[in-house]
Amino acid sequence: MSRFRIVIILLISILLSCKKEAYLFTSFREPATDGLHLAYSVDGYNWDSIGGSYLKPEVGGKLMRDPSIVQGPNGTFHLVWTTNWKGDKGFGYASSKDLVHWSEQQFIGVMEREPEVVNVWAPELFYDDENKQFIIIWASTIPFKYPKGEEDERNNHRMYYVTTKDFKTFSKAALFLDPGFSVIDAVIVKQEKGKYVLVLKDNTRKQRNIKVAFADNALGPYQNVSEPFTGFLTEGPTVTKAGENWLIYFDQYRDKTYGAVSTRDFKTIDSISHKISVPAGHKHGTIIRIDAKTLKKLRAGL
Repeated sequence: MSRFRIVIILLISILLSCKKEAYLFTSFREPATDGLHLAYSVDGYNWDSIGGSYLKPEVGGKLMRDPSIVQGPNGTFHLVWTTNWKGDKGFGYASSKDLVHWSEQQFIGVMEREPEVVNVWAPELFYDDENKQFIIIWASTIPFKYPKGEEDERNNHRMYYVTTKDFKTFSKAALFLDPGFSVIDAVIVKQEKGKYVLVLKDNTRKQRNIKVAFADNALGPYQNVSEPFTGFLTEGPTVTKAGENWLIYFDQYRDKTYGAVSTRDFKTIDSISHKISVPAGHKHGTIIRIDAKTLKKLRAGL
């Protein structure tokens, strides 16, 4: 190991010992068969991989794409992910107390009542602290259900959702968002009580970029969809807060790089792609905050 690398590791260890919290970024690596990857940051801008992978996918089509994680009020981490490009009518789920040891994987068949559904993509977790429940949103295509627009009938996505309190019983799947165009990769953000933002990908051929919409309830309705604030061929947004700024990360999948923007109100948005560093090969997941003790144990576990 080089002297420079040793110095960096020591500096990171010192920073972690001084901070009470750190950031954790879930990820996968193509071709999405080896499981969950993780990166961490002490400032929300500069990321380093935690070597290896966890939780080799065993359910559905046995892929793990778009891993989304949230920590519940009792400290348990809950993870959901895409299990297949097409054919699966649900998503994968597992839980953990320490991010190292995971429960048995389950397949949650949320779209079983829709015989023609093409896919279940990018399930995203959100804990609704006002109603004490978890919300899971995802994108699915049901051919001929919505106006065709620009998209082929088997690529005309809308967002759906279920709620759960225990990951054992779930509400019936219902429509979450129909903005009048094909939409995927949506993320719920709570700015404050009664003030919510939905960060989403407009997946129509000429757009394929990131926008936001607004609501006064976690379940919407989300309205006033913005103009795009990312370039062409961007997807997989995730949001975290660093200081007073909200940071929106996104996968620039044509260029195989990550980009980011900063905002305080989700209306005035500034590019900060030049200020971030993300490990090579990192594919989109979600960012959460964890305590430094958990991160230290996680890093020691590999």
